[in-house]
Amino acid sequence: MSTAYDAIVVGARCAGAPTAMLLARRGHRVLLVDRAAFPSDTLSTHMIHPPGVAALARWGLLDRVTATGCPPVTTYSFDFGPFTLTGSPPPRDGTGVGYGPRRRVLDAVLVAAADEAGAEVREHFHVDEVLIEDGTVVGVRGHGAGGPSVTERARVVIGADGRSSHVASAVGAPEYRTKPRLQRGYYAYWSGLPVAGFETYARPGRGWGTIPTNDGLTVVVVGWPRDEAQAFRADVEGNFLATLDLVPEFAERVRAGHREERFLCASVPNFFRRPYGPGWALVGDAGHTEDPITAQGISNAFRDAELCAGALDDVLTGRRPFAEALSGYAAARDARVSEMYEFTTQLATLAPPPEDTARLLAAASGDRAAMDRFAGVVAGTVPPHAFFAPASEAPARSGAPELPDAPTASAASGAVTAPARAA
Repeated sequence: MSTAYDAIVVGARCAGAPTAMLLARRGHRVLLVDRAAFPSDTLSTHMIHPPGVAALARWGLLDRVTATGCPPVTTYSFDFGPFTLTGSPPPRDGTGVGYGPRRRVLDAVLVAAADEAGAEVREHFHVDEVLIEDGTVVGVRGHGAGGPSVTERARVVIGADGRSSHVASAVGAPEYRTKPRLQRGYYAYWSGLPVAGFETYARPGRGWGTIPTNDGLTVVVVGWPRDEAQAFRADVEGNFLATLDLVPEFAERVRAGHREERFLCASVPNFFRRPYGPGWALVGDAGHTEDPITAQGISNAFRDAELCAGALDDVLTGRRPFAEALSGYAAARDARVSEMYEFTTQLATLAPPPEDTARLLAAASGDRAAMDRFAGVVAGTVPPHAFFAPASEAPARSGAPELPDAPTASAASGAVTAPARAA
């Protein structure tokens, strides 16, 4: 049997579920599939920076996330050894607050919202094949748990299935600006470990960070250079704690708490993929992945959902042709993340900063406005050049950082408008 949809979204987590929700709110017929069931956890940095929080507010979902007891993150702290920069990000799109929810909490909220919007949600659904006819994607073939193979057709298939995207592989989505895997991160959850917001520590060749999350827990992430991964794996817990011993006060705080879950690990490639082609589009990590050291993934996924849904709504309603609308989405995405991509991948080398950068960071210590701007860089409310390039400091000081315009979305209707500045 075959059913025709306007869009099939493959992957129902923080990129796919919002994309399906926004399209369904505009009246489009959407099928949302995922091989997982919800609620469930997945590897994640957890952090939703302020731009992502603003998106949740636009969608009418922020109250659902805060109702789970996830604490707000209002301060960002960066301990470089000789000095520490502690600041509050300048607001962007109405907020300077972040959250770090467990993914079993966040993703369940997003999937439920897609369902409520009218998207058809199929959990435990495995996509076996992306269907391509005459060079154009026309649907998918897959099966539910223990069920028969079914074919579903759509005007567009959206890959929201992560950095190892089946959809991206099937269509041969070209990569560009690729960089190797730079560090390997290990993380676990502690109880009895109070933290002051988003805390990070940088030492030569080592780095770690903490984020408060649900159920009174704190996630602690430690990163080592990827070429030392084998040495780390030889004694994960011992090496994890030995890294924290580089800051004895912090290590003491951790040992006073209790690790509640096993260690998890990840090392990711860094790339952009062309996010569209005949009959297909990519959102989230399927289209762009960068090292988790600055925790941009969830906020980037939310941004992609709004931009892509806005472009596809134009296509599905006949306002713009597919190539024009989706090329605008691609340009807007790249313009928004390019600076942060370079900043993030430089940090992920875990190498000491260049001398001029080190001097700039040291000079910011104790300067509240400068520390707030640096917090805003990591939080996504201030572009990196506004902190690192002296000629660009004035806009950041005035509270008006020069970022591409954010998409807007009506929580009631799901209306989405792409930025006027696409490049």
